[in-house]
Amino acid sequence: MMRAGVWKPRTSPFSFPGLGAEGLEIVRETKAEVGVPVVTELTSPEHAETLASVVDVIQVDARNMQNYALLQVVGRLGKPVLLKRGLSSTLEELLQAADYILKEGNEQVMLCERGIRTFETATRFTLDLSAIPWLKLHSHLPVIVDPSHAAGDRRLVEPLARAAAAVGADGIIVEVAEDPEAALCDGPQQLYARDFGEFARSVVAHSALVGKRLA
Repeated sequence: MMRAGVWKPRTSPFSFPGLGAEGLEIVRETKAEVGVPVVTELTSPEHAETLASVVDVIQVDARNMQNYALLQVVGRLGKPVLLKRGLSSTLEELLQAADYILKEGNEQVMLCERGIRTFETATRFTLDLSAIPWLKLHSHLPVIVDPSHAAGDRRLVEPLARAAAAVGADGIIVEVAEDPEAALCDGPQQLYARDFGEFARSVVAHSALVGKRLA
């Protein structure tokens, strides 16, 4: 699938916030051209119907994991949901957030481990690999891992992705760009598009250790 940020909540108000409605049109055109399903983040209930008419999966970002009003709206849209773990949220809190969506009758929920805030500053966040087997023990929901946001450094993305696959992750999200140096945001964590094929083959090989294969 392709993930595209249209409205992007940013820590700094001076960081690139996404293109909004203009970006949604780009997503619509790209989806038609490439022919793959699209994941896009919903940041406000006011955009819910517009977004749902274009994208295939609704993402709820870490900063909105406990925005319970938004979770209820997402649950009622009837679209698959990618729910990211909050920066400082426990796994129990992540499951409770998922319950807000499930309670609305939407059982198409995927949980996403994207790194949590700890005392460590060497990486952007600390990727909690133990979350993957724990969540699979305590929930029936698929677990996706985002090593790009956790690492903040493209050199760390592949080893973290391999590790996530080896402990049972059901999917991996990575950021890829033709020219990361020209990216409006998060360039240092983006893989070069030319390296993506080799990256994918390496991750698939590690997922085979736990009996998984590429869909």
